[in-house]
Amino acid sequence: MFAEMRTGSNFLEANLNTMAGVTCHGEMFNPHFIGKLNQTSFLGFSMADRATDPLALIRAARTQTTGLAGFRYFHDHDPRVLEPVLEDPACAKIILTRNPIESYVSWKIAQETGQWKLTNSKKLKTAQVLFDAAEFEAHLAGLQAFQVRLMHGLQVTGQTAFYIDYDDINDLDVLNGLAAFLGVPPLERLDGSLKKQNPEEISEKVLNPEEMERALSRLDRFNLARTPNFEPRRPPMVPAFVAARKAPLLYMPVRSNVVPRVTDWLASFGGAESDFTQKTLRQWKRARPGHRSFTVVRHPLARAHDAFVDQILTGTFHEIRNQLEKVYKLPLPAAGKHYGDKYAHQAGFLAFLKWLKLNLSGQTGTRVDACWASQTAVLQGFAQFQGPDLVLREDRLAEGLAYLADEVGKACPALAPAPQDEMLATVYDDELEAAAREAYARDYVGFGFRDWSA
Repeated sequence: MFAEMRTGSNFLEANLNTMAGVTCHGEMFNPHFIGKLNQTSFLGFSMADRATDPLALIRAARTQTTGLAGFRYFHDHDPRVLEPVLEDPACAKIILTRNPIESYVSWKIAQETGQWKLTNSKKLKTAQVLFDAAEFEAHLAGLQAFQVRLMHGLQVTGQTAFYIDYDDINDLDVLNGLAAFLGVPPLERLDGSLKKQNPEEISEKVLNPEEMERALSRLDRFNLARTPNFEPRRPPMVPAFVAARKAPLLYMPVRSNVVPRVTDWLASFGGAESDFTQKTLRQWKRARPGHRSFTVVRHPLARAHDAFVDQILTGTFHEIRNQLEKVYKLPLPAAGKHYGDKYAHQAGFLAFLKWLKLNLSGQTGTRVDACWASQTAVLQGFAQFQGPDLVLREDRLAEGLAYLADEVGKACPALAPAPQDEMLATVYDDELEAAAREAYARDYVGFGFRDWSA
């Protein structure tokens, strides 16, 4: 059962345990106990045994339990358990959820009163608590991230789960639907051992309901401000990383015309090396304590123009160029030639930017090449191995590299001056800028790029 604190998991577990042939062993992977509060050993396993081999505890639960054996898993339980469980199609999954504000306030009250489970209504403890907006947003973000991870794990393995909401755990018909999902006989009645705590309205449970209402109204519940992203995930591209031979500096290139300048700068430290594998790069890092890794981002409009001129106009990417001409009707000069005038070049580049928007949104069927992939996607790819220590901007590159050299105790070599992009300066206008912003919305917002200026 995938759940969280204060979602009704104790009650659902109690009802599961009344089903014939079903045993839920509690929070088997809670970092503070095994199964239930203050229990430090279970099925012959101590907490040290569990830490050594958590999956062995699952195997023991299966072999030592008659019928179906299960447990409750929260987002902060042993992470080594999650993937094997998600990937196992023989393991039935129950996903229990609750309105996040209700679970948050209930959690705060339980912290205040120390009462996490109620079996006797006469012993009910109540309290009003202070709503903390920042704490709730962190609580909500954690819940959402865990749910997305569960959904993705089920999708990629072609599985489904039985979803049940807190409000439905008192519905005998719903629980019998769960019994059918598990393949066991239905219940005749619900378990009556646990009592609902704090049944009052949310506004009555907090000391600052007006502040809570303001904070909740500020949240973008439907994520309306999110920039949609259908760009394919990118690998970390470790073989393209460049390291200085005599300085603990590692460059993680984002493809653009900046790369040769930075590579030459690194080579000033006694040469440069590349073509790493993940194994050899880890060896390089271990041998150089205090190393620094970095990347350089370039203005999206200038970077797209680099790709247009260097890959499309030259005919280097001839297959993609053919598609652009024949399928998308881009006005292109003969391969290897430039446009005859400013306005023709401007029109061709504008058409390319509009095609880029389609390409990055997965609407073209053409690969998203590293030359024009969004820089956001490239950095996310790096993070699959290791994110860079620093993200430098091309317009402040000299200062950034000087800082890096100082960080590793080296004198900073001279950086070759940036070539002037006279062709882009000639054709630049507001329409090109607007098209680049549409194609690279995530880069403009994420990195804070201003308009490119000639």
